[in-house]
Amino acid sequence: MISASSTHLVLIPSYNTGARLRGTVAQALAHWQPVWVVVDGSDDGSDAGLGTAPGLRVIRRARNGGKGAAVLEGLRAADEAGFTHVLVMDADGQHPAAEIGTFMEISKENPAAMILGVPVFDASAPRIRVLGRRISNVLARWETGQDIGDALFGFRVYPLHPLLAVMQASRRMRRYDFDTEAVVRLCWRGVKVINRPAPVRYFSKDEGGVSHFRYGRDNLRLAAMHLRLSCAALLRPFRR
Repeated sequence: MISASSTHLVLIPSYNTGARLRGTVAQALAHWQPVWVVVDGSDDGSDAGLGTAPGLRVIRRARNGGKGAAVLEGLRAADEAGFTHVLVMDADGQHPAAEIGTFMEISKENPAAMILGVPVFDASAPRIRVLGRRISNVLARWETGQDIGDALFGFRVYPLHPLLAVMQASRRMRRYDFDTEAVVRLCWRGVKVINRPAPVRYFSKDEGGVSHFRYGRDNLRLAAMHLRLSCAALLRPFRR
């Protein structure tokens, strides 16, 4: 059964996701409407077959700006359309579309909170990714003092206006730093965290899996982000 809402929106940022994008959108639409896709300057033709399905809107950006930049453009459009919450999910099929309805219902019951997916990994998960994220999780918990189940998993529901406010107040959170920094800064604004387990599936290249994460470059960016956030966390009591 497809659930529809005038307040809660599924938002899918996408950059060169290949054939996986169409499957992800179809699965999301099978569980929820509306679904919006922000095509972040893709040049692989992955958005060509999305069509005009009921409940679907496609926003196309002329240039690639990063996941956070695509989310921000979707947030602005969603705010103009009157939505109050967005469930952000990846376009590559890793996230569980079947859990959309459950996450949305939890959000409706707790509208002031953000509903964070906590990944339940299977054998497809690269061990280095599983181990590496533990460091980010420990740092995010220290920076916020909150029980953040996972700081990097991108399947989550945000209250739109607080997220839009923190993103528009900063030039950061535009690429892979979006997921973690958004959670930290929302916690600093007093947004409650609700953790919810969700299965995650990693696809191999033979299965059409696509990843733009570069271990060296992007881990350095994440390390710099945590250094900056940790310094800000230490200074917060003095600023208050």
